[in-house]
Amino acid sequence: MTTPFRVVDFIVDFLSRQEVRHVFGVGGANIEDLYDALHLAAHGPLGVVAKHEFSAATMADGYHRAAQRMPVVAATSGAGAMNLVPGLAELRASCVPALALIGQPPVSLNGRGSFQETSGLAGSMDAARLFGQIAVDCERVEEPEAILQALPRAFAAASAAPGPAVLLLPKDVQQAVLAPWDNPAKQAAPERPSSAAADRAQAVTLLRSAAERQGVAVIAGEGVARADARPELAALATALGAHVAVAPDAKDVFDDRDPRHLGIAGVIGSAQVQAALEQASAVLLAGTRLPQMAGAGLHDHLKGVPVVCLDPRPPFLEPHEDLVRLTGDLREEMRLLTGELLAPGAGLQQRNGAARALVDNLAAKQASAPSVELPHVPDSAALDMATAARLVGAALPERSTVVSDAGNTGAVTIHHVGVPPGGRFIVAMGMGGMGHSFGAAVGAAFATGRRTCVLAGDGAFFMHGMEVHTAIEHRLPVTFVIFDNRSHGMCRTREQLFYGGDYSYNLFGPARIGDGMAAMFPGLDAVTARSAGELRAALGRAHATRAPALICVETDPAEVPPFRPFQDAIAAGSNRPVNQGVVPG
Repeated sequence: MTTPFRVVDFIVDFLSRQEVRHVFGVGGANIEDLYDALHLAAHGPLGVVAKHEFSAATMADGYHRAAQRMPVVAATSGAGAMNLVPGLAELRASCVPALALIGQPPVSLNGRGSFQETSGLAGSMDAARLFGQIAVDCERVEEPEAILQALPRAFAAASAAPGPAVLLLPKDVQQAVLAPWDNPAKQAAPERPSSAAADRAQAVTLLRSAAERQGVAVIAGEGVARADARPELAALATALGAHVAVAPDAKDVFDDRDPRHLGIAGVIGSAQVQAALEQASAVLLAGTRLPQMAGAGLHDHLKGVPVVCLDPRPPFLEPHEDLVRLTGDLREEMRLLTGELLAPGAGLQQRNGAARALVDNLAAKQASAPSVELPHVPDSAALDMATAARLVGAALPERSTVVSDAGNTGAVTIHHVGVPPGGRFIVAMGMGGMGHSFGAAVGAAFATGRRTCVLAGDGAFFMHGMEVHTAIEHRLPVTFVIFDNRSHGMCRTREQLFYGGDYSYNLFGPARIGDGMAAMFPGLDAVTARSAGELRAALGRAHATRAPALICVETDPAEVPPFRPFQDAIAAGSNRPVNQGVVPG
């Protein structure tokens, strides 16, 4: 390329070469040059403007989780940059790669008290230090030519970690004209070397021995979805004769129609799943480090149990002699283990062939398996959260994406909404920010072009629900289901169970969300469903179109979700906060 471009033109050209299709953000004076470059690019990414920078980051989150595409976020300086913090923190905690381009005041004004200055000079806040703590990589670009190396480096760092990488871009640097350059071609994904053969042999020995006793239990995490390794997980479980529990944020990584499916592990799971995991002679962690939400109550037990962990990061377990880590590419590690288990003593080619044949056979069976039939709910039936969630799940089109928000709604959705065949289930368990689902659903719909369904509470809606407008602007096929229990439900439940129940800071006055959204956005199919029949009809209308829709379901704030600390407190008759375990607020 010989035509001199601005720094922002280089950025857009680079993103195009990396096959980036969307940039999610909010405009502002110190990022407007990037939007200008997006507009001028003949074949560049589409700039998508969110209603809030947090939602721009969650759009990136849903975009990647739904289709494994690299997302890009853009924000201006000052409050715009600060609003990105919780969204980037979720990306970091959930190991979701993303590139964040954050505008800054001009370099020429550093240390002079410029509006929204975060240079770290003259007593100002230092954005590089702030985002350096949140991102996997952060760099301030203060010379125009530095972008030539900084941008590819940040893009690669986000993929390798994975997590968000941040570039801080002063306005005068963005506007600067570059001399001719050779723009890098599409970057290859980083390769992760396989684990040592000795570690794999030790893992096979431990797993075979356990399989011959009380068996192996698998706990599968979000890493399986990130690696697109669902068939490999199924094949490995079959080769081991193992049962599989899934982490709360990995509901879709193992087919819940499979007889080997145990259910949800951790605090959102059941006592029966916990007991099954504790009875196993060995536990295999696949794509999870076993954080507290997935392993509460298991960590002490696993000190005396052989554990094989398939994840590049160390598990949240105390090291012991029967803990084996395999840190290579997850799909490859699963295939190698499966081959060793199926064909001991055979050559490498024979073992790999046996593993691949099993993977293909199980994938074909899963694709043709019948859907799980739910008990019939009469059209006249009133709606609670659990019943409404089951009806939503039953109506989901094939290959659609489910996005659940946090709190009581999240616990109900994880338990009662099945994953549609070929679909995806997304829930943010890293930071668990309320309102994450609204932006994530927009991002997922952009990534897949398929129906996406949000399940969120009214508290989450009041925080970030105006991303409904973004879905309307782009005519995205998103169904927003709002459970209106007039409260911050999980906080209200905690007050009642653990603090005497004689007060509440978390109850709201009534709000007619369905009617209000219909009035605010003429043409949006927005209704309130008060019976099973009304909910079925609303879902049918929504899913018969390519347009967004909103359905409000009014529920009782006293309904307690299937969250184990709550159920344990009810069983114990306790009304004080004793031994609560992991209890997100």
